[in-house]
Amino acid sequence: MKFNRILYIITQDLMLSTSVQSLDFYIKILGMTLLQKFDFPSIYFSLFFLGYEDKKEIPTDVKEKTFWTFSRRATTEGRFGIQPESDESKSYHNGNSDPRALGHIGIAVSDIYEACKLFEEQGVTLVKKSDDSKINSLAFIQDLDDDWIEILSSNDMVSIIFHKRSSEVLPATLWTFFREFNGGKK
Repeated sequence: MKFNRILYIITQDLMLSTSVQSLDFYIKILGMTLLQKFDFPSIYFSLFFLGYEDKKEIPTDVKEKTFWTFSRRATTEGRFGIQPESDESKSYHNGNSDPRALGHIGIAVSDIYEACKLFEEQGVTLVKKSDDSKINSLAFIQDLDDDWIEILSSNDMVSIIFHKRSSEVLPATLWTFFREFNGGKK
């Protein structure tokens, strides 16, 4: 199959350990909307599609709603597996502990400092505050499943990237930043 062009990325998949608490985090803390839920009881899991959409725009017809859900520009897919507690063979590693990888979702906010303050007030774990490293326009919070969520300010990112010395400073700063999050490893 040949694509004439890729339109946009539609999902970022996250494992959810508890569907109710995890959904509450993404809906109440991050302000997302549950766009659609699919249950697959015969294979022991459910899929939840979340995004920043107006609830009033979600179609009521199931087929139309499915098409609509999969045509949004940015959604997060949460996967909740229902498995027997005795089954220890199935585990999930999110890459935020050794061995590290930097897989995460990101959301843009208008004011990074105000967002961090609000997250702290709501008891959210801040993995990295906006002024804890060389790139102070980024922060990372943690959901209930220890997945990291990058918080960034669109305005601050524009000024960093288009700063007059950014071609010299930004690559080195990013390299240092990502090495810090990778436990100092290359």
